[in-house]
Amino acid sequence: MINRVVLVGRLTRDPELRKTQSGTSVCSFTMAVGRRVSTQGQPDADFINCVAWNKTADLMTQYLHKGSLIGLEGRIQTRSYDNQQGQRVYITEVVAESVQFLEPKNAQSGYSAPSQDYGMNQGFAQNTYAAPVQNGYNQNPYSNPVQNTNNAFDSTFNADDSLDIASDDLPF
Repeated sequence: MINRVVLVGRLTRDPELRKTQSGTSVCSFTMAVGRRVSTQGQPDADFINCVAWNKTADLMTQYLHKGSLIGLEGRIQTRSYDNQQGQRVYITEVVAESVQFLEPKNAQSGYSAPSQDYGMNQGFAQNTYAAPVQNGYNQNPYSNPVQNTNNAFDSTFNADDSLDIASDDLPF
């Protein structure tokens, strides 16, 4: 089964940092994500509850504020608990596994982001923090010169060559 969520939106409030009894950081926040379809000519948005753990939670509360533009990759999680009235309460939220700061430094008044994007990867199930890496996502792939690799297979097949395959040889 696949449970993947990718969102781009703005925080509707400052992230709230809490600590578990064991001292693990957990950050709750809500994202406003615009819809392509609008009702009556007015743009609509979905307000999605999210949670981040460990170092991601710490960094989010340190650098992000209400209105910050972020990209998030994670998974949907549901949980439930009994409230003080004895009623079962169900919660659906997105667990952030990777958060990207999408605004340049000082894009908002009073907002001071780090000088580079942090891929605050917590891993899929481990919730461990991975330090920022130079992954080349923001680099122009066409700016690097092409390396000539004298591969022995390059001369075997040319674009002009065609293969003669009978339809009986195909598995479908």
